[in-house]
Amino acid sequence: MADKFDFKKEYKDLYLPKTKPCIIDIPQMIFIMIDGKGDPNTSSEYKNALEILYGLSYSIKMSKMNGTQPQGYFEYVIPPLEGFWCVEDGYFDGSNIIDKNKFTWMAVIRQPDFVTPAVFEMAKHALLKKKPGLDFSQARLTSFTEGLCAQIMHLGSYDDEPATIAIMEKFIVDSGYKNDISATRKHHEIYLSDPRKTAPEKLKTVIRHPIANFT
Repeated sequence: MADKFDFKKEYKDLYLPKTKPCIIDIPQMIFIMIDGKGDPNTSSEYKNALEILYGLSYSIKMSKMNGTQPQGYFEYVIPPLEGFWCVEDGYFDGSNIIDKNKFTWMAVIRQPDFVTPAVFEMAKHALLKKKPGLDFSQARLTSFTEGLCAQIMHLGSYDDEPATIAIMEKFIVDSGYKNDISATRKHHEIYLSDPRKTAPEKLKTVIRHPIANFT
C-alpha cells in the first residue's frame, strides 16, 4: 500500500523550516477556519473551535469508510493545526506577550484541494449526526493566499517565542524588507507538536510573519 500523502513531508518549505529564518512566498491553499477570542489555555471557545476543526477534518478524511469520498480523494495525513493571532486593542507580533484574555484568533486546518463547499457541507452533516450539539456557525471553508512572508522554526515553550521572533525580525530588516502585520495579515503559528504529549522544551512551532518591500 502506498504511503499516505503527508503535507509536512511533501511541502517541507512550508512546514519544516530551519531554526535560521528564511523568506518564502506562500501559495493559495484551502482551509477550514474558525474565528474567536480569549486565552487559548482556558477559553471554552478555543476548545470548541478545535473540536469542530478536527471533527470536520476527520469526517472528510474518513468519508472513504462510508463510500462518500469526494471526487479526487486520496489517502492523506491531516495537516497540523495553525493559528493567526492578534489582540482586541492593539498591535501584536508575538513578541509582546500580553493579557492572553485579549487575544483574538483564527484557528485553521489546511484541507486537500478536493475539498469543495459541497464536501464541506457533507462533513458538517456527518459530524452533526455524531455530535448534534455542535455549532458550526463560525466554521467556514476558505481559499487563502498568505503571500510573501518570513518564517522560522521555534523550539521550546510558546512563552519563549519572543527571542526567536527577535531573530526573525532582524533578519527581515537585514534582508531589505519590512514587517507587514496588519488587520488582515497577522502573526501566524503552525503547531507541529501536541502540547498534551510533548514537553515544553521540545515543542516545535513554525512562526511566520507577513513582509513587504520598502516603498
